[in-house]
Amino acid sequence: MHWYLAKLVYRIICGPGNHMAQFDEQLRLICADDELQAFNKAQLIGSKEQDCFENSRQQAVHWKFINVTELHPLEELTDGAEVYSRIYEDPDGDNYQHTIQVKSRYLSERCTEQFIQSL
Repeated sequence: MHWYLAKLVYRIICGPGNHMAQFDEQLRLICADDELQAFNKAQLIGSKEQDCFENSRQQAVHWKFINVTELHPLEELTDGAEVYSRIYEDPDGDNYQHTIQVKSRYLSERCTEQFIQSL
């Protein structure tokens, strides 16, 4: 068995869909004998995890599976291995950096709280 990293893409449609197009790109680990099996497993996961529910405004929200767009074999799972990278451009770089720092502080505090509670 081999490990693969698959990118699954869903379209999010809220209500009648009169909004800017939204997509959720997910990276999933897939264990399979070969690339074809990994691709088929990723498609099956994507199809099974489509969803429809009501939001707080009682509008139907549909998560529609589009397809698998990438499949990468992972030679080995090693500590610190890069599994995803994306270049992101933002017109307000300072604000983006500030948001990253706030999220990181929150994550650090949450992890510390969980560690302390486990003692």
